[in-house]
Amino acid sequence: MFKHILVPTDGAELSQKAIDGAIDLAQSVGARITAYACLPQYPYSPFADVAVEPPDDFHARAENEAREHLRAAESAGVPCSSVTSIEAAPYVGIIDAAETNGCDVILMASHGRCGLGSPLIGSETQRVLTHTKIPVIVYR
Repeated sequence: MFKHILVPTDGAELSQKAIDGAIDLAQSVGARITAYACLPQYPYSPFADVAVEPPDDFHARAENEAREHLRAAESAGVPCSSVTSIEAAPYVGIIDAAETNGCDVILMASHGRCGLGSPLIGSETQRVLTHTKIPVIVYR
């Protein structure tokens, strides 16, 4: 059975439900959790006349927000670690975090969009499913 669960989070309500599901699964099978958050890239051009926020401040703020999202998993009484990275495409970071940390399953939320809206909107969950060989549990 699963021994190491990667659970990506973006701080959304659905993402929090996936963290809760990962905690329940980890407790029932004796697994540990690695929580992952993809930090946004610095959105301002170095050639712009005005910088709203210096890059170091932006990255520090984004890192702190991500750590807050991960705190629920860290305080659940399940062995847990957390990682973050900066990626243009979050699914790349999710897969890399799972591979780098030796996770044997990825448990992530999905908004459940289907039909014509699904390919147009895109889904990080769908991208993870199609680009990894690690099993993925989709939590709704």
